Amino acid sequence: MTYTPATQDQLLAIRVNAGIEELAKAEKFAAAEPDMVEAIVAGIGEFAAGEWAPLNRVGDLEGAKLENGVVRVPDGFAEAYAHYVEQGWNAIAGPVEFGGQGLPFTLSCNVLENLGTANMAFNLLPMLSVGAIESLEHHGSKELQEKYLPRLVSGEWSGTMNLTEPQAGSDVGALRTTAEPITEGEHAGKYRIKGQKIYITWGEHDLAKNIIHLVLARLPDAPEGSRGISLFIVPKYHVKEDGSLGSANDLRCVSIEHKLGINASPTCVMSYGDNGDCIGELVGAENRGLMAMFTMMNNARINVGNQGVQIGERATQQALAYARERIQSARAGSPDKVPVAIVEHPDVRRMLLRMKALTEGARALLYYTAGQVDRGTLGDAAAEARGEVLTPLIKAWGTDIGIEVASLGVQIHGGMGFVEETGAAQHWRDSRIAPIYEGTNGIQAADLVTRKLGLDGGEALTGVIADIARDAKDEPSLIALAANCAAVANWMREEASLDDRLAGSVPFCTMFAVAVTGWQLLRQLQAVENGEAPGLAATKAASVRFFLDRIVPEASGLRAAATAGAEPLYALSTDQLVG
Repeated sequence: MTYTPATQDQLLAIRVNAGIEELAKAEKFAAAEPDMVEAIVAGIGEFAAGEWAPLNRVGDLEGAKLENGVVRVPDGFAEAYAHYVEQGWNAIAGPVEFGGQGLPFTLSCNVLENLGTANMAFNLLPMLSVGAIESLEHHGSKELQEKYLPRLVSGEWSGTMNLTEPQAGSDVGALRTTAEPITEGEHAGKYRIKGQKIYITWGEHDLAKNIIHLVLARLPDAPEGSRGISLFIVPKYHVKEDGSLGSANDLRCVSIEHKLGINASPTCVMSYGDNGDCIGELVGAENRGLMAMFTMMNNARINVGNQGVQIGERATQQALAYARERIQSARAGSPDKVPVAIVEHPDVRRMLLRMKALTEGARALLYYTAGQVDRGTLGDAAAEARGEVLTPLIKAWGTDIGIEVASLGVQIHGGMGFVEETGAAQHWRDSRIAPIYEGTNGIQAADLVTRKLGLDGGEALTGVIADIARDAKDEPSLIALAANCAAVANWMREEASLDDRLAGSVPFCTMFAVAVTGWQLLRQLQAVENGEAPGLAATKAASVRFFLDRIVPEASGLRAAATAGAEPLYALSTDQLVG
């Protein structure tokens, strides 16, 4: 099916939830004037729909293939990526001194939203590069920045992150990849990297001229666990002093995974130093690599939450089109018994409105989070802390709703959704990875109730709840949900054990995310009622009311699960549970 960019709803979220006009008052983001913002949002939408969307189905059917050590992607991908680079879309938020446009992260999120809605698997390529740029910008030496950032910013080179090993998944501290200092020869001052990494997204491909791998590894005599991890740049091809490419580095793609979805995105097993000559350069301080990688990971977690919006939008558009065309049965109570389009049936209408409300809600949460990140970049410490609180919400809840919306899309298609020819099944298959990578949603919830719960003495989290309660005065369901979130947060801080908090972390994360989202949708509705985005007046009122009247009360019902404690989870012994 075709893809129509959600330009008007995106602009509404960028203006109301991110507050782009306020951001543009800062000298750093002064270029983000209304005309520029509208041109970017409309332009990337048109590009994504015209060049990336047509490749979505063929990418799923043909997938990426490993041939003689080189990953090949389907025809058309190389040309589409080249056009993406040529038009400067990769450089939207990149640092100006290295060829970027220096625009807010909010607009970078919009670029990725449109590209990912058009083609989620393909979009993982620039998404990882954006994170690599940010990591080098914050932690790389001036020499490394000058060497690698210009072509990463342009998109001529792509970036990856290499954390996971066969024995070290979420427990990054268990990794075994090594880095030996080189003291003599042409590579003196650099390191020999040796080890294997798995699940490396776009770890090998033929679309970019070089691939810049960010690899976590251990120096000799490094402390055990996560305190002994360093970060290294390991390029596919060595980079000469003049910036030109030299010989191939000692690394290779061993295999690519056969997956449930995102088939066009090669998920690689990478081997470093098979011949003892894989050369890497240290990023930041020794044994501080995890901190540097977290800069990239936090960026990626927001953009993975963005994928929930992407797949939700694509699945919703397809379900709406199918429901309008599929004729099946008369409307209940109809006197003439004439079959109607299934969109006329109450339960189908319920599912469609739920898909629409959840997708628009996740988009509002995404851009609210991005706006707080941008304010943090401008030096607003409170906004930076709030952005940290919001990150696990958009990553966890955003990707959860991506699955729900895609599943509802399959349901609306009925039997035609379960077969592959309609493409509805692909949306669900593609969506299923998002709650897993970049830290599972359980890890996001654990982060929320441990580190984020106490951030800024607890004010970073409780301040959000207070703002919701302040603005929700005419919405009793939202007021009740904010009160329930406050009660759970207080119980977790004052009474609950660590196990109790972790046991209730996922339902609390969902409650809190829905509360913030309901608040941000209410802000959208008020803006529309005041004349903003007149073309959305009717549809926005319907989707926001559905969210506030149906989804918000559901979330309040999670309070019992959030405060049930850990003891019931251990009522059975391990042998009883698994035996």
